[in-house]
Amino acid sequence: MRTVSVPPPGLPAADSDARLLAPFTTWPDGPGGVALSQFQVAGMHCAACSGIVEAALLKLQGVEGASVNPASARLSLRWQPSRIALADVLGALQSAGYGATPDVAASARELRRQERRQALWRLFVAGFLMMQVMMMATPAYVAGPGELAPDLDRLLRWAAWMLTLPVMVFSAAPFFVGAWRQLRAGRLGMDVPVALGLAVTFVASSGALFDPGGLFGHEVYFDSLTMFIALLLLARWFELGTRHRAAEALEAAAGALPTLAERLLDDGTSERVPPEALRVGDRIRVAAGEAFAADGHVLAGQGWVNEALLTGESAPVAKAPGDAVVAGSINGDGPLLVAAQRVGADTTAQGIVRLMQQAQSRRPAAGGILDRVAAGFTAGVLLLALAAGIGWWWVEPSRAVAVAVAVLIVTCPCALTLAAPAAWLTASGALARRGLLLVDLSALERLCTVDTVVFDKTGTVSEDRLQLQRHWAEGADADALLAVARSLAALSRHPHARALAEGCEAGAWVDVRELAGRGIEARDATGRLWRLGAPAWVSERPAPAARLAFGTEGPGGCALWLDLAEAPRADAAEAVAALRAAGRRVRLLSGDQPAAVARMAARLDIAHWRGGATPAAKLAALREWQADGEHVLMVGDGINDAPVLAAANVRIAMGQGAMLARSAADALLVSDRLMALPQALALAQKTRRVLRQNLAWAALYNLACVPLALTGWLPPLAAGVGMASSSLFVVLNAQRLNR
Repeated sequence: MRTVSVPPPGLPAADSDARLLAPFTTWPDGPGGVALSQFQVAGMHCAACSGIVEAALLKLQGVEGASVNPASARLSLRWQPSRIALADVLGALQSAGYGATPDVAASARELRRQERRQALWRLFVAGFLMMQVMMMATPAYVAGPGELAPDLDRLLRWAAWMLTLPVMVFSAAPFFVGAWRQLRAGRLGMDVPVALGLAVTFVASSGALFDPGGLFGHEVYFDSLTMFIALLLLARWFELGTRHRAAEALEAAAGALPTLAERLLDDGTSERVPPEALRVGDRIRVAAGEAFAADGHVLAGQGWVNEALLTGESAPVAKAPGDAVVAGSINGDGPLLVAAQRVGADTTAQGIVRLMQQAQSRRPAAGGILDRVAAGFTAGVLLLALAAGIGWWWVEPSRAVAVAVAVLIVTCPCALTLAAPAAWLTASGALARRGLLLVDLSALERLCTVDTVVFDKTGTVSEDRLQLQRHWAEGADADALLAVARSLAALSRHPHARALAEGCEAGAWVDVRELAGRGIEARDATGRLWRLGAPAWVSERPAPAARLAFGTEGPGGCALWLDLAEAPRADAAEAVAALRAAGRRVRLLSGDQPAAVARMAARLDIAHWRGGATPAAKLAALREWQADGEHVLMVGDGINDAPVLAAANVRIAMGQGAMLARSAADALLVSDRLMALPQALALAQKTRRVLRQNLAWAALYNLACVPLALTGWLPPLAAGVGMASSSLFVVLNAQRLNR
């Protein structure tokens, strides 16, 4: 990201140079104190990796805290640059087996590109060679007794072994590296049993190839081995893609600020400079359609400014000299001259970015279900194999190794490892067809615990346009006045007027004037003055329920009152009703005016709502609900929603919303159909049932086959077939989620 802090003075040079730390570091306790830096970590494959990274960093002098979010691979490091150099921090991560780069756009993108390219090569090698190995194994499966000559059979086995070597050495390397890291750190993740199963299967197959009459028997399992590796790498490829898309969206969120700002110089000329070069007191000119590069106040000019993505306010705000503007908002009218008051990391937009980063960097309270069972599973498998080998050594030494190998092969965690990815990927495809794109597949597990759904208002439950709800007049024909009002509204660029005009052509008006914060006035063919705008400006007796008024001045003047309001999405009320019918609480949390929020809540029959909430207030409200034990699904679309989205248990952003909100989300609602939300919650429950069925199948398969392997009744070949069959079952069972 472009810039997130002001560097403190007085830091030592070399690696801890303040200019080096500035793009990815903030200073919570003031310049020169403790630094809070953000990094992107490469090489993470599971939740156990986050603990290894944190443990490696916490051993360093000068490091006060480290938190890794395994879903986004982001590291939040609290440290003292005066006591330890940045190079030592990165060196400690490298020694632990992980790559890391400061969270600055260019280097982070290059790191992701390398990681993605290497993962794709590993998948390609495994998939391509798997097909070749299976082709070599096919004759042994289809040939009848005596049809396959022994020398040809042996040649095909040697060819399969040669083709399996690159898969084991290159493609399967992440599993062995991950297992080594976990063992060295004293942790047991799923990489340990996977690596153990791969190693034992390859060694046993190689032993059977080299010495068919030896301890390992004569059966080989190279086809099952390469297929298992290819399937696992495919699952990891999808997971890597979702993680990278989230990181790229977060970097792109810096685009809320313009790349260049026009700064006016004392001699009357101007220059184009990046926002980072602005200083407090600079005068900047913002043209129509441009974003503000700094927080400040208007020196000259009038117009309407769209602050919806920052504040949640549904309508553009009139700005005149002396009014405040915030960075990231859009100037909708003519040029404005602004005096910069807060620049760089001090702007409102960058403050919201920091809030979102801090919430996103927090590590989830619990890991996935697979990581929770990995340690017990690995220990149980090793004890069973050891017990089998020792027992058969006393009974029949010639079969001891074969039985131990059969136990390890039959308990290879193929089905266990594929159980979650198979169900999650199938469910994500089903949701995509409903218009909900999952960014984080593990969100399906968290969706099952949701008991509260919180909606933002503007752009989420409401359309991004206003509609005329009703109109009424005093002593005149309301419909006739409405036609005249629309012909005048066609001359204005204000969103309220555009919504009222609805494509009508402008009438024959003269002396047209548009006043910021008031409205538009003009004279008709008879010279009579008409006004359309704020009710208090049009009439001395404004109607409280009206957002606009239209009328004439002077005695005998007539007035038309107009109520414009945001229209809820077509299926918003249906979605809210479905969520409540499923037993979920529904809340409305918005930065818009309380009156507008109350109207929308009434139309959707939402009893719990809160308006006028700042990003910090939204985050505080969410923390309060979570402290009461609620598991919250947050749905939003604006930059002001990014912090609360990042802190929610599950986050869904509207597909057309702000880039920063989308970067903090677990899923994107690209179809704008809110009914996809109750459908997603129902599908998540079904996915959990399928996942439990898959895990139960894996457990039953082991309970049935392990005793057979222990007694020597299950030869290694049958164990290999069972391993492949169990993997096929969990994949086919997961396909039921497509229905």
